[in-house]
Amino acid sequence: MTKRDVLAALERDELLEAIDAYGLEVADRRRRDQLIEALLQCRAFRLDEWLEGFYRERLKEICRELGLDDSGRAIADVVQRLVPSGADQGRPAPLVTKRYEPPAPQSPEVADRRVREPLIDSLTYSNEKRMITGELKSKVDRIWDTMWSGGISNPLSVIEQLTYLLFIKRLDELHTLKERKAARTGRPIEDPVFAADKDHLRWSRFKEIAPEKMFETVRDEAFPFIKTLGQKGEDDGEGGSTYTHHMKDALFMMPTARVLANVVDQLDGIDMADSDTKGDLYEYMLGKIATAGQNGQFRTPRHVIKLMVDMTAPTLKDVICDPACGTAGFLIAASEYLVRHHGETIYKDAVARRRFNDHTFHGYDFDPTMLRIGSMNMLLHGVENPDIRYKDSLAQTDDDDAEKYSLILANPPFAGSLDYESTAKDLQQIVKTKKTELLFLALFLRLLQTGGRAAVIVPDGVLFGSSNAHKTLRKILVEEQKLDAIISMPSGVFKPYAGVSTAILLFTKTSSGGTDDVWFYDMQADGFSLDDKRTPQPGKSDLPDILARWQRRDAEKKRARTDQSFLVPKAEIVDKDYDLSINRYKEVEYAAVQYDPPKAILERLAELEGEIAKGRAELEALLE
Repeated sequence: MTKRDVLAALERDELLEAIDAYGLEVADRRRRDQLIEALLQCRAFRLDEWLEGFYRERLKEICRELGLDDSGRAIADVVQRLVPSGADQGRPAPLVTKRYEPPAPQSPEVADRRVREPLIDSLTYSNEKRMITGELKSKVDRIWDTMWSGGISNPLSVIEQLTYLLFIKRLDELHTLKERKAARTGRPIEDPVFAADKDHLRWSRFKEIAPEKMFETVRDEAFPFIKTLGQKGEDDGEGGSTYTHHMKDALFMMPTARVLANVVDQLDGIDMADSDTKGDLYEYMLGKIATAGQNGQFRTPRHVIKLMVDMTAPTLKDVICDPACGTAGFLIAASEYLVRHHGETIYKDAVARRRFNDHTFHGYDFDPTMLRIGSMNMLLHGVENPDIRYKDSLAQTDDDDAEKYSLILANPPFAGSLDYESTAKDLQQIVKTKKTELLFLALFLRLLQTGGRAAVIVPDGVLFGSSNAHKTLRKILVEEQKLDAIISMPSGVFKPYAGVSTAILLFTKTSSGGTDDVWFYDMQADGFSLDDKRTPQPGKSDLPDILARWQRRDAEKKRARTDQSFLVPKAEIVDKDYDLSINRYKEVEYAAVQYDPPKAILERLAELEGEIAKGRAELEALLE
């Protein structure tokens, strides 16, 4: 069995994936023989490493096609059968790999620097989506097809079921880390995830058993186990965590043992140790929801979330809220910022840990599926008991939440209107409107404490809308609160979900005014192409510059209106009837274009006509 034989057994799409991953040039991508030859000539390509990324059933199909034994459950054994040891020996280490390697831990000196040094926090702005189009995309597509063909046709149900399985897998990895720590220290395992009588519920245990037995174990024991995870004792008066509350109605919908075993095999190849992998996974899966642009259930790009968190620089004193939290992307980014900058303080004692885990993060949503996914996502990112609960933020009046939060981070849905009857009366007192984007801004003002700050995404219409409600709300922000900044974003930031132009609004609630100058920034690029493909363009991103200029706003007073950012005094905004569109204040320089005199142009035209006539005469002579 040769390497060429194995490559010849692969499908063309699988060959193309390898070609793209290793950056190989092929004259005709439709020809399998050229694809195979390119891979054989590539010294960096290791067939055994590539095949390890395939799911087990596909490897078995290849074995059968080549007349090889397809027995065994371990992927490594099947790969060894296809590519015996030594088949790839003598080759140098790969110059290009398709597996993402997480960055090395920062040194203490770097880790301790605060957001005042923007370079550290901006390094990742140009490094997003690194696996969306690579190995992870291929694996998710195969898993998705398996569940779809198995009878789970609702995309959101597919996401929910995959999330449960990934969560069980991650729990096993966390327990393994605790075991290794205990082995090193010689002490008992601290807070084990799985008690001794629950050991058979670990992913690493049930993935090796027969499909029918695995199905029974997951359905009857492992799934009920994760529904009660985090259950607290009766003494504290809470009766259970918010995670448990949202999981109580969760349903296990895997139709058959075959589908479950197939999906488990495929998921087993995804390394969940890196939190970015989970983010990539959610982003790609949510991109498959056909209704994403209508119901608002798509993720805000992580690099935009990170920018907003870095600009607001959360502290340990903050009580953070997202009233339209979805999968909890903003809350997760805020928690990661706090751990990165204040980790030692957070984990110094039980009181500090409890405050961080139980009282810092708050999120609302009215979709039970999103609440479950968001709760699990937070738990996977180390926040054990966030306050994520069911609530229709615009319809329910809750005096307990009024002026409760010191920081709001949100990208609320802004695609529709509500009836006056279904809108909370206290919001209508702030601004009389049916527009959801304006009602959410009114909600933010009600939720914020005095001195609290907000970074929220709004459609451009909020900045220049001519209705009384639009003008009233802008006047409130400028006159009664402290409007800090407006960052205009290009219309392609949310593609392929939506093409609407948006802006980031930053303000501080004072209830007594305070707006002096408003900082405007005209974002031209975010590190990706602005079409539906959103191709990474690492060299084209304004995000690091935005953060750097924001942290040195005093220097912005010297900037001209022709620059990408500038300050606008409050008086000028008032004169412009509180219009907050950057185009009302930005000055555009037009460079003078020099044209040749008409006589010179006519002379060139006559010369060209002469050449045409000469060429025509020569052609006519050839025809005679």
